[in-house]
Amino acid sequence: MDPDKLAQLKIDRQDMATPKPRRRWKRFFMIFILAGTGLLAFYLYHQGLLSPATSVRLTAVSLIYPSQVITDLNASGYVVAQQKAAVASKGTGRLEYLGVEEGSRVKKGDILARLENGDLEAELNQAKAQLASSRAASDEAASELRTAQRNWERYQDLWKRHLVSLADYDTATDRYRKAQGALQAAQANIQAFQAAVERVAVLIEYTLIRAPFDGVVLTKDADVGEVVAPFGSAANARAAVVTMADLASLMVEADVAEAFLPKVYADQPCEIQLDALPQNRFPGKVEIIVPTADRTKGTVQVKVRFDSLDPRILPEMSSRVAFLSRPLTEQEKEPRLAVHRDALTKRDDTQGIFLKKDEEAQWVPLPAVTLLGDYVVLPTPFQAGEQAVLKPALTLRPGARIKVAE
Repeated sequence: MDPDKLAQLKIDRQDMATPKPRRRWKRFFMIFILAGTGLLAFYLYHQGLLSPATSVRLTAVSLIYPSQVITDLNASGYVVAQQKAAVASKGTGRLEYLGVEEGSRVKKGDILARLENGDLEAELNQAKAQLASSRAASDEAASELRTAQRNWERYQDLWKRHLVSLADYDTATDRYRKAQGALQAAQANIQAFQAAVERVAVLIEYTLIRAPFDGVVLTKDADVGEVVAPFGSAANARAAVVTMADLASLMVEADVAEAFLPKVYADQPCEIQLDALPQNRFPGKVEIIVPTADRTKGTVQVKVRFDSLDPRILPEMSSRVAFLSRPLTEQEKEPRLAVHRDALTKRDDTQGIFLKKDEEAQWVPLPAVTLLGDYVVLPTPFQAGEQAVLKPALTLRPGARIKVAE
């Protein structure tokens, strides 16, 4: 290498000892950004925004009844009217009048419908006229009998005094006996025509379809103009005109498995819940245990009567019956807000539950815990329909993100 050029080379130690101001500012700015990002990440993670969502199962806060604690067994069934009839006519004819609709309330003896009966009305008028004629003939025969009797009595007195001939006396006697026979025949005719009038009246009554008991019309099975025949003997004839039931005789017919039958007894207190009215419970008692079993289902039918009927209860409604170990008190008839006891947990020696609020777990402490069977009774601030975390993990913290397990 050239010695002259090497001699010209030197190290500028002043530039190495003093860094440039611009590079120092950039380094400080990068450190500040990294520190801020770390603090923000730490804050977000602490708040649960960057932590993974915990998979949980939920249970609903709902109204429960204290009767669930004293229930011996449950059975399902249907509301059935114990007095129900498909009302039909004994006579055959065309339906001329229908005076009821579905839901009509009727009294015993009310005319529900009427068949055409013009021919029977004419026959009834004829029978009544014949009855009137026979009565007139009877009056005439009675008058003739009185005349013949007086004449016979005179001839009998004259015959005893030998003032008339035997032939005249026999004639008077014969006339008297004929008058007696004529009156008897007239009276028999009256009875015959009176029976004819009653017969036609009964036939006319058959055309009037009346309510057999107090009740409500459930279905209308025929319309005006259709032919109605007893037992539906004709191919296109209707057998029943309406179907009605006595709603005061409504009971629940429940099927109880044979294995649980020893837990059921007469007049046992029960609580009835209808699927159509899920928010209502109706008290009742066992009316009768039907003394036969269904071999195909292995059940025995139990009839449960309502303590008091509600107008909303209708026949054929599906129902569930809870057979209780004792009668309910007045306080036990009211529902209470509760959640399943598996939602109860502890955090920092305090009992409480986690509620699902949006996508987070909200901690709600319960200083006092009241158990009702498998449920925890909740105070007033809670509302039915809220969702609580079921069996929360020990690592679940207030404010943590949660997701519903599939």
